[in-house]
Amino acid sequence: MPISVLLFLGIIFVLVYCLRRAKIGALVAFLFTGILSGPYVFNLFELTDTWSFLGDMGILFLWFTIGLEINIRRLWNMRRTIFGFGLAQVMMVAIMLFPLLFGITTWTMMGCIMVALMLAMSSTSSALDLLTDRNQLNTTMGRQTFSILLFQDLLSIPLLAMLPVFAGKTFNLGASAIDVFVISVALIVGVVVLGRFVMTPLLSMVAKLKSKEAFLLAVMLNIVIWAVLLDLMGLPAGLGAFMAGMLMSETVYRHQIDAQISPYASMFLAFFFITLGMGFNLPMLFTNWYIIVAGVVGLIAVKFLAIFVVARVRRVPISDAMMIALILAQGGEFGLLMLQTMRTSGISAIPPQHQEILSAIIVLSIMMTPILLAIYDKMWRAGRLPAQRRTRDLENDVPDIKPQVIICGFGRVGQIVAQMLSARKVPYIAIDLDVSTVMMARENGFNVVYGDTSNADILREFGLKPRSIRAVVVALDNAHSARQTVLMIKSIAPRVPVFARARNLADSRALLREGVAYAMPETIESSLFLGRNVLSHLGVSENKIRSLLEEMRSDNYKHMDSQITDKQE
Repeated sequence: MPISVLLFLGIIFVLVYCLRRAKIGALVAFLFTGILSGPYVFNLFELTDTWSFLGDMGILFLWFTIGLEINIRRLWNMRRTIFGFGLAQVMMVAIMLFPLLFGITTWTMMGCIMVALMLAMSSTSSALDLLTDRNQLNTTMGRQTFSILLFQDLLSIPLLAMLPVFAGKTFNLGASAIDVFVISVALIVGVVVLGRFVMTPLLSMVAKLKSKEAFLLAVMLNIVIWAVLLDLMGLPAGLGAFMAGMLMSETVYRHQIDAQISPYASMFLAFFFITLGMGFNLPMLFTNWYIIVAGVVGLIAVKFLAIFVVARVRRVPISDAMMIALILAQGGEFGLLMLQTMRTSGISAIPPQHQEILSAIIVLSIMMTPILLAIYDKMWRAGRLPAQRRTRDLENDVPDIKPQVIICGFGRVGQIVAQMLSARKVPYIAIDLDVSTVMMARENGFNVVYGDTSNADILREFGLKPRSIRAVVVALDNAHSARQTVLMIKSIAPRVPVFARARNLADSRALLREGVAYAMPETIESSLFLGRNVLSHLGVSENKIRSLLEEMRSDNYKHMDSQITDKQE
């Protein structure tokens, strides 16, 4: 047993390392780990009920993760790009794939529609990784690609709702469309109502315990409860997990949930892909290798052509249209998840053998994308492709300006500072590591870009120079990240004044020791502001209040040491 575990972990490490070096996602490495550990290669483990259970949990967590990324407010703010480009891309791909599938397979019409829509989805994690590695997430092309991926995530709702319909042998277009529409609208309305009036108070009660374990268990319990409820209603259990994710995305705890659940979600996702790989029938796949190769080539060719046409119709430059089409021409984890969900739900409208072939086609298409991009780059350098525009070209609605202020972090504090600077017409640029925040902020006209503020190259690229920047605002929520950012800023431009937020007095003093000009402890300043209003209401003169506040703030709140603790309420 220990030798098997050692070999198993060694295979995972080698595959993850090699595939990441090739810019291929770790999830593909886990799938190949399952193939190598399965009965047809090293036979390290048998596909027992335990592995099946772990795989089922992985399915729930993957659906939950997709749901957590869908925030109704964000979708509404980006509705023009998402429902324009995203909808057109999916429909064009599905329309081109459907007649091919219907003509060369024996599947039902509903089966062909479902597979066409399933293959129209791309790998969100792989696409975002590629854009980030190529420093193209901040470009117009990056924004358009991200919008398409967001629409694909939103499409998960009707596709999941269609699974019970997909189980049938016949297809009634009117009745099925009405069923899917009603279920989708009911889920969205239920998410908004339950998220605001039920989920937020419940999570608030758990959060007051100040126990990470209790909070994590509450999140996991919600996933399982909703999965069980929708399973009892005759809907896929994955739809319940998806709904749990959407419910929690509407609460103020979304970022905390994402941070705490991420390690466990990654672990269960790994188990899902390992289990999927262990279940592959390699002899059957090798026998049908020509079908798989033709499927990969056909899928990439059809999706590339469809997306390129849609992009050009929307007047996207040729170089950007080609990049978007190449990045999104792959299949996605969603397709693998749908196939596995069908298998575990007993839906057999597509033969099991064909499901495995489709899974292999999707995996190979994901692996082909970095290779195709490398070929594209080589051809472009050789002058055989249309010239690309600047990779750092900002959105058309955000002017290309020379900032006087850099804002590191674009949460609630960074947004308020940006609004104040805009009101006084002070040019700024904000940098944040959350893709969703960046895209939504730019949709609303803020000059925000994606990047890691603790990276010297990123700071220099966005304007941090000793004589060009007048001030830097560090508005990061995490104390460690804030300190690393301050150290990097001081190493590049030691004389540029840095203004930082801090949660408490201890964090404030730690930042001051690193050379920050001013570090505002939020808890103390909010208390002073509250106390000022109380004294004013009681009739204390403005001069006396101002004098008292100056005394309390002097020497970095030195006179408050004996009264202030860093306990967070």
